[in-house]
This record gives sequence, C-alpha cells and structure tokens, in this order.
Amino acid sequence: MPQIIIKGMEKHEIQAISKALVDELTEIIGCPRDYFTLEAVLSAFIRDGHEVKASPLVQVNWFDRGQAVQDQAAAALDRHIRSLGYEQVEIFFQVLQENRYYENGSHY
Repeated sequence: MPQIIIKGMEKHEIQAISKALVDELTEIIGCPRDYFTLEAVLSAFIRDGHEVKASPLVQVNWFDRGQAVQDQAAAALDRHIRSLGYEQVEIFFQVLQENRYYENGSHY
C-alpha cells in the first residue's frame, strides 16, 4: 500500500520512471518502497467509434495521509509522468478505511 494504477501509458514508460518515482514517494509518504504497487493497465480508449490516445489516468489507493501529503504525492506523480512528454495527467485518490482493508485475513 499505496497501490498506483495507471491507464493510458505504455508499460515501458512506467518502468522508465518507476524507480525515481517510488524513491520520491517513499520520502513524501514515509513508507518503505516495498509497500508500493505500480500497475500498468493496458487500455483502449474509444471516441466516436475510433480508438484514440488518451491522457494518462492515475488512481492511487491508499490510507488517508492528509491533504498536504496528498498534494505532494500528486505533484510527484504529475511531474514524473509529464517528463515523458504528456501534456495532461489526471490523478485521483481513493481513500481506503483501515478497518475495511484486509491482508492475510486481518484488517489494519
């Protein structure tokens, strides 16, 4: 945890930024790097019957860490992804509740 799910990017692009991104996020969030999961979701985006290239869409599933930390994490994600030439990046956070998140049958 946190789980970072990315759509609209090529897997090799995510791999290229993954180390530096997680290095920065570990500092911002304050959790070990092995807590992070990066998932590349290969999606097709359709508009008016045609496949189109879309802007990256990033979903972050995590436990609430406050607005300031969330803002810093969003800025880091945006900066790393935009460094690959993307003009727009959409990021949203899904806040999970500890008592509803289970690992090996036990909640946090």
